[in-house]
Amino acid sequence: AASDVYKRQVLARAVQLCACRETKEMMQDLQPCETPEDERYALEQTNAINSLLIKNGSPRFGSVSEVRRVVAHAQKGGILSMGELLEIAATLRNFAGLSQWYGLSEHDMMPTDDLFYSLAPQPVLERQISDSIISPEEMADTASTTLADLRRKIRQTEDSIRTKLDNIIRNSTTNKFLQDAVVSLRNGRYVVPVRAEYRGEVGGVIHDVSSSGATVFVEPTAVVEANARIMQLRAQEQEEITRILSAFSAQVGSLEPQFSYSYDAMLKIDLLLAKARLAIEQGAFMPAVSDTIHFKLNKARHPLIDKKKVVPVDIALGDEYDTLVITGPNTGGKTVTLKTIGLITLMAQCGLHIPTGSDSTVRIFDRVLADIGDEQSIAQSLSTFSSHMTNIVGILQEADDRTLILFDELGAGTDPVEGAALAAAVIESARELGALVAATTHYAELKVYAMTTPGVENASCEFDVETLAPTYRLLVGIPGKSNAFAISRRLGLPEKVIQAAQ
Repeated sequence: AASDVYKRQVLARAVQLCACRETKEMMQDLQPCETPEDERYALEQTNAINSLLIKNGSPRFGSVSEVRRVVAHAQKGGILSMGELLEIAATLRNFAGLSQWYGLSEHDMMPTDDLFYSLAPQPVLERQISDSIISPEEMADTASTTLADLRRKIRQTEDSIRTKLDNIIRNSTTNKFLQDAVVSLRNGRYVVPVRAEYRGEVGGVIHDVSSSGATVFVEPTAVVEANARIMQLRAQEQEEITRILSAFSAQVGSLEPQFSYSYDAMLKIDLLLAKARLAIEQGAFMPAVSDTIHFKLNKARHPLIDKKKVVPVDIALGDEYDTLVITGPNTGGKTVTLKTIGLITLMAQCGLHIPTGSDSTVRIFDRVLADIGDEQSIAQSLSTFSSHMTNIVGILQEADDRTLILFDELGAGTDPVEGAALAAAVIESARELGALVAATTHYAELKVYAMTTPGVENASCEFDVETLAPTYRLLVGIPGKSNAFAISRRLGLPEKVIQAAQ
């Protein structure tokens, strides 16, 4: 189905433009609007953010994730980690950045106003968290006076221990008992490496033994008390850190339910920023949305082809004619035209601006059904004709007057006379259901069908006989020539052979 192609490819780029992981998932699951009102509103929201991006530049906004779970944990009385609190601060910074960005320029009421009014920055809490927590592993001394006091005492005690141990290391009487003149930490206590045979010469507590057994790590008696004091201070430091985290967590928990409203609004704004950035990247415009059954795409470009290379096409359906039969040589870009119609229709229904001229009109379809050769995953055992027919059977069963149908190379893969007759009958059947149809074919018989049937229009992809190359321009109202005679003449087939053929 055309929708699958659309999801995989067009949305893949939009997903990359989202900042948050949850927004990427929302973009991946984007569903087309079901009413003209919803589609207009979605397109206008994208347009509003688009104009703000152009006027104000990009907002200060960073990726955050798992924040809802963190806040729910805090609300239940849980104590958040330093990393989790930093994520909360980053989220609150996003709220502030988006609010500030919205107010950078004067503007009338916008369809995005509600989203920005839902943002509730908490500058005091955000700054307190950012000032108190240096990294997911480290709290700043300035987080509280008690913490600063405890850490000063720890440093002083450590200094006194080092001084005492340095005296032991430098003392000519005791240093000969040591394996090395170094101080190390074992189980949180300061120790010196004593040669095993001199163990009795250095009083203190053994905390570790080297793998060879030649060295024992001794906490000398002189520092046992100070080491114990440090352990006590470190426990108090940990208690104070837990108290600070607990206080911050309680503040975070009390932000609900306002935080959830703000967070939802932030994700929706992130989604709209991605849509607006995609529009700027593609040089896309906001189309009008029709309340009737017609649509008109001016200078439509396939959204996945480089905009410097793609040839724009003008396509309309549902007004003067409900069916477009595109004929002409295989290389002429007929399939690209079909995909362009389907992709642009679905893009607009998902609130994305479309790569067309600024004066295009789209309409709502309940479904876009396509039988396009290169997107088939039909089992290899089926012939081309059978696989196409299986798709067509499914399409005709599903189609109604709110359906856009795209048939590529309709009736191909079988006897030309029967194939052309079937193609015309399938189109007629789809038209009777009220669907809008665009079909490509290389059967000359269908040109006659299109010329003689009211509501069906011929179109062709232009072919330059001089260069023997397609120009990819769509010519509506002109049936495609097979060009076989013109190409043969150009390649030097004798004129009398061509005349005999004609």
